[in-house]
Amino acid sequence: MPHNLSAGVLSREQLLELLDGEPPLVTGLRDREAQVQPNGIDLTLDSVANFTGPGTLTVDNAGRRLADSTDLTFGPDGQLYLSPGAYLVRFTETVNLPADLMAYLRPRSTLLRSGVALHTAVWDAGYAGRGQSLLVVYNPHGFRVQHGARIGQLVFHRLAAATAEGYDGIYQGEATDRR
Repeated sequence: MPHNLSAGVLSREQLLELLDGEPPLVTGLRDREAQVQPNGIDLTLDSVANFTGPGTLTVDNAGRRLADSTDLTFGPDGQLYLSPGAYLVRFTETVNLPADLMAYLRPRSTLLRSGVALHTAVWDAGYAGRGQSLLVVYNPHGFRVQHGARIGQLVFHRLAAATAEGYDGIYQGEATDRR
């Protein structure tokens, strides 16, 4: 029996169906059983970068410039110590949002309980790619994170109606080229 297709947050069962769809809702899951939650899918850490320059945002985006950044190197144990500050993180998984779904990324509670925040924008219907977020270490003692750790839960919302024009911005298809 098909699940309710009305607007709202998707359940684990609906997410599992969409993971088996074409295209799959999310690809590149490291551990499907651990990552699919009752109300979302955990995304894992692929890379962490330091900001090395300023960014610019203008009224018409003609002068938009992303801040320069440099990837940090994980240690031999796969861990990385982060001093207090702001970092750009990229996720391992590729997300493929259809025209009737949008998503929000929320931090795992361990981050918050450790003095670390994960900030993100709306993931618009029609977006496809490997997203990035802002990780801010507020804890004055820093934070350790391991490559591949689950750091955020992507929560999917079904729209009341599919959007006629999905996301078509500069981040469409970002970083789908696995390094």
